[in-house]
Order: sequence, then structure tokens, then C-alpha cells
Amino acid sequence: MYWEPDKECISRDDLAQLQLERLQSTLCRVASHVPFYRKKFKELAISPEDISSLDDLRKLPFTTKQDLRDNYPYGLFAVPLREVVRIHASSGTTGQATVVGYTHNDIKNWAGLVARVLTGAGVTKDDVVQIAFGYGMFTGGFGLHYGAETVGASVIPISSGNTKRQIQIMQDFRTTALVCTPSYALLLADLMEEKGIHINALSLKYGLFGGEPWSEAMRREIQDKLNIIATDNYGLSEVMGPGVAGECQERNGLHINEDHFLVEVINPETLEPVPPGEIGELVITTLTKEAFPVIRYRTRDLTRLLPEPCPCGRTLTRMQRVLGRTDDMLIIKGVNVYPSQIEEVLFDVEGTKPHYQLVVERDGRLDKVTVMVEVSETIFFDQMKKQSEMIELIKKRLVTELGIGVEVKLVGEKSLERSEGKAKRVVDKRKL
Repeated sequence: MYWEPDKECISRDDLAQLQLERLQSTLCRVASHVPFYRKKFKELAISPEDISSLDDLRKLPFTTKQDLRDNYPYGLFAVPLREVVRIHASSGTTGQATVVGYTHNDIKNWAGLVARVLTGAGVTKDDVVQIAFGYGMFTGGFGLHYGAETVGASVIPISSGNTKRQIQIMQDFRTTALVCTPSYALLLADLMEEKGIHINALSLKYGLFGGEPWSEAMRREIQDKLNIIATDNYGLSEVMGPGVAGECQERNGLHINEDHFLVEVINPETLEPVPPGEIGELVITTLTKEAFPVIRYRTRDLTRLLPEPCPCGRTLTRMQRVLGRTDDMLIIKGVNVYPSQIEEVLFDVEGTKPHYQLVVERDGRLDKVTVMVEVSETIFFDQMKKQSEMIELIKKRLVTELGIGVEVKLVGEKSLERSEGKAKRVVDKRKL
């Protein structure tokens, strides 16, 4: 199913021409109306007229989250505040908040792009969509909300938290599509199992999950426990919010809405493009944003582009689901370690639960990683021999996957802290 077949199945040549025209228009906009970019262009001795092909993109400066913070609150807006109809912001828990704005046209485009993602996942006007993302200043709740309404679906704006009520609403309102983080979907599934609620008694068909990295093993777990088709979707508030990319029902990569976003994948150290198909940091340039256009925004998200055609018929390039973030990446004994790699191993070990935590400590001059793994009660309270065998099995598989040794500690069910938002997978106790 397509929401806008003429745009989602556009020829690559026509797409490239459209991208170049929109890029040039965006560059003229920021050069004229955003002092930050005007100064950057002047420092590099370039002007919008110098960008005559998509390959010229690499001549342009990068934009970072720190740039957004330094220009708090409205320094990067490209329109007068009277034209801004919506303002969102990050929490600012790790520094100055980042503020983004939307014009009427931005909101319309945003809703349409999320409608593409929802439709690709299978959602139609006949569905009842329960949105368990937070609303407020966070873009996730509103973005999916307006996209679902654009499709014509019935929307339940329950927001995040209050897990028991989420399940009650799911039962009473006959929810068919669930929107939340993948870790929260598993939390819901665990509670339903605990309360003896049989999944076949629900009307759920689809799950659209995002907001945190997750593995194929976690997808299988969610699909099995909730009896749904689980798809990944991607967005970030600095660029727009949800709607940047999303999986179709093939579930083999997220189609990027390239008519609105120009993407690159770079080596985060050298800042040079990586060879096609290799993992690197995703960089996004907006092509249609009016209030808050960004040029070569470094997302810090790690992924790779999948150039092969998708059986669904969409011509838009796909990206692999996000593996992690450059600032979430752990460097242990010189090796890059991502939580999603460890998750993949744990899900293949019988008796483990879909909850784990990595504790990183400094042991003398060396870093030490302990993987805390929840296991079923039968194993946790069983003889020590079984526990030792499981620990050795996990350690052996992790060495094979990661290339380094880690400690493993088994803990009882529900002993690790649960989250109703993003799961806290890493506890870094090092004094770096």
C-alpha cells in the first residue's frame, strides 16, 4: 500500500532533479534569513550558486546539536516568529534545550510524511491507533497523531505511562495499531502475560515502534508475544520528528522520504563519506522545511544505506535500522561495542528475558563490562551448575560477536529497572 504512489515510486532521475531544485531553494533561504548559515557560508567562501549538483553537498558545512543549543531559542529559524504555528523542544537534560519550529506548511508536510510511514506499515482508515508516545514538547506523540488522522484512522491519544490503563484501553477500544518504543511494547506484553490476558482476545494487528535501537531478535519477540506485524520508523525532532523514514511490510530496511530529506552516511572520525553499504553516521539535510531548515545535520545515529530495490515497489532508498549512536557507542579495550549487538546474542539464548543492562566500570587501568541478564525463575532458583553453564554460554557467544570478553551476571525476573519510555541499557560508572 502507498499513501503517495507518484512520490514513493518516483524514478531515481526525477528524484535527483527534484532534490537538487529543493536543495538550491533551501540554501537560498538559509543564506538570506539565518545569520548562522550566512556566516558559515562566508567563512567557507561558498554561496548557494556554487551548489550545482548533489555531489556539491559535501562543500557545505555540518550542523551539530551544539549549534542548535548555541542559537537557542530562535536563532536558526528562517521565518519570522509570526509565521511559526508550532514549537517543539528537547528536554535539555544533557544541556541547553534544542528548539524547533513549524509553519502551517511544515505541519501539513509532516502529517503527510507520517501518513506514508503508517500506510507502508499497513495502517488504513479502518484502524484504531493507540499512541503511547509522550505528547507535550516531544515530537513523537504529535507527529504520529497527525499522521494517523491524515490517513483517516481513529486515534487514541493516550500518551505514555500508566501501563495497566494502556492495556485496559487496548481491550475496551479494540486497538488495532500500537505506537510506542519497542521496549515499552515488551513491557506491555509482559504485564498482559502476568495478568493472564490472552493476546487473541485483543484486536491488535500492527505495531509501529521507534525512539530507540532494537534488534531483529527483539522484533521477533514482540511479534510473537503481541501477534502483530512490527515495523520500525525513524525521525528526530531536530529534522522534523517521526516521518523521516519507515519500514514497509517487507521489514527489510526503512524507506527514507528522500523527496524531503537528503541523506549522507559519513565516517564520524574523518567526516568523509563511507563506501556504499558501509556503516557510518547518518547526516540529513532538509529540503522542504520552511521554519527550521538544517544543512548537513549530524544525527549521531549509526546506520548504512541499502541501495538494492525493495520488493514493495518503492524507489526511495532504504536505511538499515539504527544500530546505536556514536555517543552511545562503548569503546572497550579498543573495540567498538553497541548494545544492540549484545541484545542480538541474548535473545538467542533460551531462558533469558528481553531485559538486560550493561554496567561499565574502570578496573584499574582497564574497562570492564558486566552484562546483567534477566532469566526465568526456574533458572535463577535452579542449581548453580545450570546458572554456570548459561553464563559460560553467553560469555562464549559474546566473545564471538564482540571480539572481547565481558562478565555476565544473571539476575531474577523484574529485578532490572523498567522504563515507560526509552530503556536505559547502559550504566557507565567510569570516571572519564
